[in-house]
Amino acid sequence: MDVGKDGRTWRIGTATDVAWLAGRTTQGSSVTAAIPPVFDAYGTFHPPDGVGIDAHEHAVIDELVTCTPDQPWWLGFLDTGAHDVVFPHAPRVSLYWGWRYMLVKAGPEQALTWRTGHLRGDGSLPDLFFPADRSWLVSALWDDTWTDIGASVAVLTALRRNPLVNLRLVGPDEDACPPGLTRD
Repeated sequence: MDVGKDGRTWRIGTATDVAWLAGRTTQGSSVTAAIPPVFDAYGTFHPPDGVGIDAHEHAVIDELVTCTPDQPWWLGFLDTGAHDVVFPHAPRVSLYWGWRYMLVKAGPEQALTWRTGHLRGDGSLPDLFFPADRSWLVSALWDDTWTDIGASVAVLTALRRNPLVNLRLVGPDEDACPPGLTRD
């Protein structure tokens, strides 16, 4: 299915497009609850104290663009019934524990601009996004105030160098909750 926005046509994703991660996460408090254990390295990030959400999200996307060959990105918006999923009438895919996402093939610009009204408060980033080559995955679970990422060591090193990103490396079996934050 294709949908129109911004004078362009966008492809809506199907279960096939997320089959590589569906059913491959674990229950619990580790990073692999949001990111399947298929990456070389894992981390969590959230805006550092004193940094606005826009600066933080732009820094995350800028670093990922720099580390990723030019290609489309899949953007996933969790359908809570109360938050913007960008294309409200598009079909959904089921991930994690039966949560429904609207998945669309777009790019980094759309990741920063399409959403209005966010599950976790301010900000516009999708709840889930990854490039077409699946070289990394960013995912923020429904009840978390931080975001998880799985990627290569090089990608996480680049993100970690940027103080606006505030990336913390975690092992696949470690609690993903960053120090100073709490679970809801």
